[in-house]
Amino acid sequence: MFPKFVQGLKKTFQQRQLVRDEIKVWQQFQSWYATPLGNRLANEEKQLLEQVLPDLFGYYLLQCGCPEIKTENQAGNWLNSSRVSVRFCLDYNINQGVSCQSNLAHLPVKADSLDIVILPHVLDYSAEPHQVLREAERVLIAEGHVVILGFNPWSIWNVFRWFLFWTNQAPWNAQYLSAYRVMDWLALLGFDVVKHKGYFHQLPIQNEGITKKLGIFEKIAQRFLVKFGAGYVLVARKRVETLTPIRPRWRTRRQVIAGSLETINRNKV
Repeated sequence: MFPKFVQGLKKTFQQRQLVRDEIKVWQQFQSWYATPLGNRLANEEKQLLEQVLPDLFGYYLLQCGCPEIKTENQAGNWLNSSRVSVRFCLDYNINQGVSCQSNLAHLPVKADSLDIVILPHVLDYSAEPHQVLREAERVLIAEGHVVILGFNPWSIWNVFRWFLFWTNQAPWNAQYLSAYRVMDWLALLGFDVVKHKGYFHQLPIQNEGITKKLGIFEKIAQRFLVKFGAGYVLVARKRVETLTPIRPRWRTRRQVIAGSLETINRNKV
């Protein structure tokens, strides 16, 4: 009886994770970034990208999905720390700073043309997360990098999500894909993960006064529970498949002597 109840609850929960109208849900998530809690998360993610992007080189950088539009008043400000000269943003809708409007699971970009692709919570809100990663692999050149920001299901935020998912409000209506699950998908697509780090160890509380009082717990979590933060960042490099030359297999020469076969030993003096 109890296992059937748990199975039914899990099925209902999974069905409520994704809403059919992805654009509407994504816009709702962008609006949530303007709340005090969302703003604090956005600031930490911006600082995190400022640590990651300077180490990634290339000519072309694409950010797919721009949740920071409400907090930064335009897209692209998260990319200012990058050394890449050509940077552009793509989103479901045209907004200030967005270069192109497109479905993020079907990018209007030529294959093998980009050096860096950034996916901030796109997998969390996509009905086709596998297809999003396949598109990232398609448009990246060999040795190109993909940077993924996602919500961590092994955090206290997911506990709140179990109680608040029925409200169908951001960020509790996201999928919260495990970092190790995404890493398995990346490995199947030919990526090598070069960085995995958890971030944002604050409780999901909007009140800034209470958050400041609980600052000591945040510092403890940052030191001892690094991978249990509300979010995680993954940096993966597209693997280059090289051809391994096969050495020719030398056959032993034989010589006929007095009607019989005799093996010639080339090492024999």
